[in-house]
Amino acid sequence: MSEPVCAQKAPYVLELDAGDYWWCSCGKSAKQPFCDGSHKNTDFSPLKFSLTEKTTVYLCGCKQTAKPPFCDGTHKTL
Repeated sequence: MSEPVCAQKAPYVLELDAGDYWWCSCGKSAKQPFCDGSHKNTDFSPLKFSLTEKTTVYLCGCKQTAKPPFCDGTHKTL
């Protein structure tokens, strides 16, 4: 499997409403941290996650997290 593109070496800190979201796992989306379909013809697929209430989230920007879609601090070692 190929390596994802590091979109940024920091998390995306967002306040999101309840609902379903699709996190970009390939790093190629122009709408980071969300999927825009740029993964087509790659080994990657977007990751769906759901929130039950309005929440502040820290979404991984480096695409190397062990806890996708959430940041686990891996970007600090890149």
